[in-house]
Amino acid sequence: MSQQLEVRLPDIGDYKNVPVVELLVKPGDVVAVEDPLMTVESDKATMEIPAPFAGTVREFAVAIGSRVSQGALLLTIDADAPAMAPSAATPETKKTEAAPAAPPVRVGPPATAKVAPAAAMASTLPAVTTETAVGAHATPSVRAFARELGVELGMVKPSGAKGRILRNDITAHIKERLAGGSPVQVPGSGIGAGLPAWPAVDFEKFGPVERQPLSRIQKISGGNLTRNWLTIPHVTNFDKADVTGLEEFRKELNAANKDAKVTMVAFLIKASALALKAYPRFNASLDGEELVLKNYVHIGFAADTPKGLMVPVIRDCDRKGVLEIATEMRALADKARGTGLSAVDMQGGCFSVSSLGGIGGAGFTPIINAPEVAILGAGRSAMEAIWNGEGFQPKLIMPVSLSWDHRVVDGVAAARFLGHIAALLGDFRRAIV
Repeated sequence: MSQQLEVRLPDIGDYKNVPVVELLVKPGDVVAVEDPLMTVESDKATMEIPAPFAGTVREFAVAIGSRVSQGALLLTIDADAPAMAPSAATPETKKTEAAPAAPPVRVGPPATAKVAPAAAMASTLPAVTTETAVGAHATPSVRAFARELGVELGMVKPSGAKGRILRNDITAHIKERLAGGSPVQVPGSGIGAGLPAWPAVDFEKFGPVERQPLSRIQKISGGNLTRNWLTIPHVTNFDKADVTGLEEFRKELNAANKDAKVTMVAFLIKASALALKAYPRFNASLDGEELVLKNYVHIGFAADTPKGLMVPVIRDCDRKGVLEIATEMRALADKARGTGLSAVDMQGGCFSVSSLGGIGGAGFTPIINAPEVAILGAGRSAMEAIWNGEGFQPKLIMPVSLSWDHRVVDGVAAARFLGHIAALLGDFRRAIV
């Protein structure tokens, strides 16, 4: 027996009466949980609405150009589609020939629109592209597809309504360029840098292979990381922090607060917040020919999830203690690995922290999360023999690295900033004075 489930617009932040700009599926399509259904666009961002459950698309309640707000009915899905995963939230119905089709049922709370960390940051990032690319009109999924293939959107001929670039337009552009032997430009380079087309290799002729599709987050973040690496003049400084006393203090905190699980990352976030207050140029973003200095301190941290790397943001870190930061970190990390983060959870970051301490490594060069201007990396702490002027003493040493944007920061300021963080980690009493 067919049962229809309603899909309504989830909480997408402080946006109301936003237009539907693209329908990504059609009636009859089978969708899985988290598959994008449609795209809505505000004056500041474009967001894809994911499927809250699996099934077959029955009919749309909106069309392109319709304006919707939170809770508005978007479409209905037949829950008994062959490809649908069983859902505990779907009530069982008795099969009788005379029974009429079940009315639409709203299942549980509406899903929250999610944006990958790279996409969330890209929504507020000023585009650094050629003049023709500035006016390119495309949804986030199409832009991500273009970045993945190294296509400059400004060079693509649109075929959609109102000059919108569609996925098929990018595919046609790639075929045309490759047929002509022309290099494909890297989008967002700002200098029109051309790179050769990615080599087409028949891997199967060398031996057995297995192909695994990239997750949606990996596709989007991959393009953004490439853009950031190519367009930001990165420099990375390295230093070491003596965290012997801090590690003992961390263990004491966890012993005294059974409900809290304080990791070293919480101290890294707090130390970074204090350093941003002391060196405000690191708490800034480039906006055209102006530097925007921020009077708030929101810090993102890299969280490893089955879907890929995500960067949730903790707000007002300068006004929060380590215990509060650790509690929020745990909640956001659990949310990222479970129901998923909302766009709000990943917006507004001023600075990012990435730690490999739980895995290993003596150091690495993290890539800056644009439009931020710096990112802190931390490796695994290890015991080292440190000379104190009279003899060697065993100390727990943490390797730290700072990647920074040379357009905004110079080497002297970067050395002082990283040194300030290392000093705070070495004696956290400095954090309260």
